[in-house]
Amino acid sequence: MDSRRNTFDLVNLAFLAVSVWASPSVAQDRPTVTVVATGGTIAMKVDPKTGAPVPALSGEDLTAAVPKLKEIANVRVVEFSNIPSDYMGPDRWPNLTKKVEEVLADPSVAGAVISHGTDTLDQTAYFLDLTLKSDKPVVAVGAQRNASDWDTDGPRNLLNAVRQILTEDSKGKGVTVTLNSYINAARDVRKTHTSNVQTFTSGDAGYLGYVDEDKAVFYRANLRRQYVPLPERLPRVDLIPMYAGADGSYVRHAADTGAEAIVVEAYGWGNVNEAMHDAIKYAIDKGVPVIVATKVSNGRALPVYGFKGGGNTLQKAGAVFAGDLSGDKARILTMLALPTTKDQKRLQEYFDK
Repeated sequence: MDSRRNTFDLVNLAFLAVSVWASPSVAQDRPTVTVVATGGTIAMKVDPKTGAPVPALSGEDLTAAVPKLKEIANVRVVEFSNIPSDYMGPDRWPNLTKKVEEVLADPSVAGAVISHGTDTLDQTAYFLDLTLKSDKPVVAVGAQRNASDWDTDGPRNLLNAVRQILTEDSKGKGVTVTLNSYINAARDVRKTHTSNVQTFTSGDAGYLGYVDEDKAVFYRANLRRQYVPLPERLPRVDLIPMYAGADGSYVRHAADTGAEAIVVEAYGWGNVNEAMHDAIKYAIDKGVPVIVATKVSNGRALPVYGFKGGGNTLQKAGAVFAGDLSGDKARILTMLALPTTKDQKRLQEYFDK
């Protein structure tokens, strides 16, 4: 009896010793990923008083809701903000870049996840893609369904983001927007549906890859990336749409009230009417650069048509063409490039890269 008890005790002691010794080792073997929480629907729950979703969850709450994260990574959380993404913009973007750069500078960190609302997710991702120096993976995620919904998509998107970061060849891909398992390059991605979880697509460029149950599989390389240093101050750049019957007054007003550049969302290849042509020329003659983007989802803004207000006449008036960048993203690139130059040719080089 004593012999059996002694044997049993020895086995237990040995098991305990192995467990105590192995646990820290296992934890150390797991890579570290940092989640930078900014808010958005992914961090919202339904307010019982109003019956509508409002900011409610911290980054710690978000990661705690995905127990599987602990099985694959050591997850750290940085609480940057907890706001609807409609509040995100140039006043916060530079500090977000600095915070993410600081996170990635830690040699132990494999990459960063940015949790964010979907309304401006593509813009924030593009700003980060242009201004971050690190080649470590940065994955921007959000949710179309708030955390009170029984089928909220936030937890799966967080898990997929970490899986993507831990994939062996995830470095050097730039900032991505990864929702519903699809990986999109920040430059190409657009939100295309108000509520469907399959909302982010990359148009003609196509997806960068797909996150499966074990890892991310990449389909292609992201060939159109560039780095633009973060300026001390982001200039005011206004975004104005072309619409049927536009009289150009908004363009003139922007030029007269302090806009340092103007992005016009034009029709088709980059066309406007006569009144808008005259207003654009007025702004350019005043020293305010005008960038012409297209409001069409696919294709490029190009100086093709020669009628007054056609792209060819706008280019001759001094306008810059944004290529396949959306108006929102053309505005971001303009804000970053403008402190360096206002010259038409040099600005055009930024958009041609």
